[in-house]
Amino acid sequence: MSLTAALVYARHGIPVLPVHAPDPRGGCTCDKGVLCPSPGKHPHLRHGLTEASTDPRLIEQWWARWPGANVGLRTGVIMDVADVDSAEGWHGLCHLLGGDLPSGPRVRTGGGGWHFWFAPLGYGNRVRLLPGLDWRGAGGYVVAPPSRHASGGDYRWVLRPGRSLPGGPPALRALIEGPAPQPDHRPIAHPSRYARAALTAEADRVARAPVGTRNDTLNRAAFALGRFVGAGLLDSAEVTRELEDAARFAGLGRAEIRGTLRSGLTAGRRAPFDPELNRHVA
Repeated sequence: MSLTAALVYARHGIPVLPVHAPDPRGGCTCDKGVLCPSPGKHPHLRHGLTEASTDPRLIEQWWARWPGANVGLRTGVIMDVADVDSAEGWHGLCHLLGGDLPSGPRVRTGGGGWHFWFAPLGYGNRVRLLPGLDWRGAGGYVVAPPSRHASGGDYRWVLRPGRSLPGGPPALRALIEGPAPQPDHRPIAHPSRYARAALTAEADRVARAPVGTRNDTLNRAAFALGRFVGAGLLDSAEVTRELEDAARFAGLGRAEIRGTLRSGLTAGRRAPFDPELNRHVA
């Protein structure tokens, strides 16, 4: 059933990748089993997302090797996806859309959330675009029907794709695009807002970092945000939590994440950000 669905997605031009599935014990089919931090949601493939394909022969080979694999779909090519996992995310998305539900394809996720499909906007992933709302764009992927969730539920279509996908309204596009960068020679007018925007941007950068650059990207992000922590503009626990979530999404292991975060944040706090000079205080 998963193979059939994967081939259908591929025929519509959506790059497909096999994703680990939950095992009967509530863990994951990966080597970590019940200790996996994201059971049923990360790729089988060594190079992950970069190997996603529309080649039916390759897809058949993958499912011959992993017949029970969940189906992953690369976003940013045919569609972007608004990933809603809470009531707050639902209401936030409706607000951005002028009070209406998205008119395009809609998936009920196995964990009780929603995936809403849009025409690609040309931007990358945005982790916590709003509370309970993530954006999967260029460099991202989603788990698709008929995949299984660790909770025991299945991903299922509520409204299947038609001939066209809805575009994102200006308010949604503006939120995804984020604030314009400030010139380096000017003081920051709203340091707290600037720090919050930096947190969102750095978490997104970590979440979509390609294999081979993930640890370095996490270290750079931890240092950059550590400077805001040192200046009292961000909370250390929140920064740690956001970067941990993003790094897990990118595929880094728990021990590697903790060590990199610790060193990066410590170094950043020692060079606190100065909003008046827009540089660190030596």
